[in-house]
Amino acid sequence: MEKILLLVAVIILACIVARRLSGRLGVPALLLFMALGMLFGSDGLMQIHFDDFQLAEQTCSVALIFIMFYGGFGTRWDAAKPIAGKAICLSTLGVVLTALLTGIFCYAALGFTVLESFLTGAVISSTDAASVFSILRSKKLNLRENTASLLEVESGSNDPASYMLTVVALSLMGKGDQGNIAFLIFSQLVFGVALGVLVAVISIFVLRRLKLADGTDTIFATAAALLAFALPAVVGGNGYLGAYLAGIILGNSKIPHKVSLVHFFDGITGLAQILIFFLLGLLAFPRQLPSVALPAVGIALFLTFVARPAAVFAIMAPFRCSWRQMLVTSWAGLRGAASIVFAIMAMASGVDIGHDLFHIVFCISLLSVAVQGSLLPWVSRRLDMVDTTDSVGRTFNDYQYERQMNLTQFRIDQGHPWADKTIADCHLPSDALVVNVRHEGENLVPKGSTLICVGDVVVLSTPAYVDDGNVGLRELLVKDAWDGKPVRELDVPENILIVLVKHPDGTSVVPRGDTVVEKGDILVVNQVD
Repeated sequence: MEKILLLVAVIILACIVARRLSGRLGVPALLLFMALGMLFGSDGLMQIHFDDFQLAEQTCSVALIFIMFYGGFGTRWDAAKPIAGKAICLSTLGVVLTALLTGIFCYAALGFTVLESFLTGAVISSTDAASVFSILRSKKLNLRENTASLLEVESGSNDPASYMLTVVALSLMGKGDQGNIAFLIFSQLVFGVALGVLVAVISIFVLRRLKLADGTDTIFATAAALLAFALPAVVGGNGYLGAYLAGIILGNSKIPHKVSLVHFFDGITGLAQILIFFLLGLLAFPRQLPSVALPAVGIALFLTFVARPAAVFAIMAPFRCSWRQMLVTSWAGLRGAASIVFAIMAMASGVDIGHDLFHIVFCISLLSVAVQGSLLPWVSRRLDMVDTTDSVGRTFNDYQYERQMNLTQFRIDQGHPWADKTIADCHLPSDALVVNVRHEGENLVPKGSTLICVGDVVVLSTPAYVDDGNVGLRELLVKDAWDGKPVRELDVPENILIVLVKHPDGTSVVPRGDTVVEKGDILVVNQVD
């Protein structure tokens, strides 16, 4: 037992070192995780023999749940709305077209049977969210025309379509009700959507009402992610679709302690990526790769230069997208963990497959991450699609977490001391900075001469507070005697200051003297002893 734990710790530490080295080497970190897996595997230096497809499928499926859930949780819907139509079409129709074209190639050029060709196309038809997220963010690669958001939404949402096609293919090959494929597709979509949304709505209600704290909110959110997958899957729905939708709804809702949930799932997802790619490398037998190299390279080339571009151009051209955006989107169709997991699922299902599907898909994903992933920044620059004015995935919240700064947003009402003054005349503290002014629906770059008007929304940056243990905040529940009274009339001791009022619906306000509190509100107070 102790040796196993020691080995696991060494593997995780090695993967962390590999992630740090990936930026210097210009190689995607996920590729190094796979290489480490092969290094520890039966054909590597450590010679750990592992060929249990059932265990690998179950382990990777659970890890993929969290990647899918957090892919939705981290999607900013306000940024995704402009490209939502294109992204949804790519993640559904695009997956189907890619699968069909790849299946035709496998049948015509490689001699696979019709159903084996369809299964191969289905398994390899989706782009990999983990690979796309990792490369875009590690390279700080933001793309013009909102292409980075398009790729993240598409790659985060197309695994359910690929999973559904794989389930259909396996059903046609004898492991299911062959006469009821239409109902299978219907149940995958309807139960996946309905139950995923239901879990999200109930979770929001619970998080707002129960005021979970002390880590129980992260435990509850973990259970919600698992439930959003398992509940649809039990009744024949698409569990990955349910988990992704639940993540989107929760991530774009006002729920308590969202910052801690972001950090928690960021760590869990990072560990899940390490687990999946290392385990896939461990499961592979490098000595078998030369025997599948020819079909794997053929499929990879067809997928990269024919199937993916054809699907992208067919879907994006009606949206009048530029040819540069369509080319970058085509090249960014990386294959990775999801495709290999679905291949493992096919191998573990017991269907009769006439070729080594796992190693073919593994080899394709290896080539995709290594070649397409490594060259994505170069291709984007050559097509003049890199947006140097912004960084992908960056919001005010991101910088608040990472740069140890606080951002405060407030509205300038009539009578505010800053109303109708320039920023230079507002006498800000020396370590405070106005970072944004929203005037009549437009964001202004603030300068000293910028005039602040009534109705403007100002974002102010200040250094983050560092807790030295001398300030103690605690919570007080509003009593019956305080119900309906303004703050100035509450009989609180002189050594207590009310700094925040938390409402049962999850919203909070900084109180003034005339702020009315109601039964059920929670008062956050600073008490000086």
